[in-house]
Amino acid sequence: MIEVSIDSVRVSLMSQHRIVVLKEIDGDRYLPIWIGPFEADAITIELQGVEVARPLTHDLLKRMIETLGARVSHVVVNDLQNDTYYARIILDVDGEEIEVDSRPSDAIALAVRTKVPVFVAEEVMDRAGIVPEEGIEEVSETAEHMEQEYEDEPSEEDLEVFRDFVEGLDLEGLGDDDE
Repeated sequence: MIEVSIDSVRVSLMSQHRIVVLKEIDGDRYLPIWIGPFEADAITIELQGVEVARPLTHDLLKRMIETLGARVSHVVVNDLQNDTYYARIILDVDGEEIEVDSRPSDAIALAVRTKVPVFVAEEVMDRAGIVPEEGIEEVSETAEHMEQEYEDEPSEEDLEVFRDFVEGLDLEGLGDDDE
């Protein structure tokens, strides 16, 4: 098994789906997995430490496991069939290991709440893991920098382009009812 970290949760511009990107801890491979928006939100909320007024489904699951005297040991993305990933939640119940079938998104959402490791089976990573091309990190860093700049207030220089455009508009006769 290969231990991974959650690199990011990304939004598809083409659909409502999200992608959780897992990164090999001791390597350069990434594993992107399509997930639903609710699961993406559940993972992101926990990673960002956002407080919610009421427990989410994965919070409830965590509490139930703990209340029953079990403990989540780890989760593993263990299979890939017909472009569908499968996962297992590994529980420790009184020293006995119990595996529960799960969608990867739910297993990861539970893993971040219980602060346990996430693993990917070697055969899954070998089949679907990707290694970014050289230079992709620089592109990613540039995109992040651009996003940060975009979030800041626009500069006078940025606004000047729009002022020139608006001042150059010919608005004479606009709204005259005589024509």
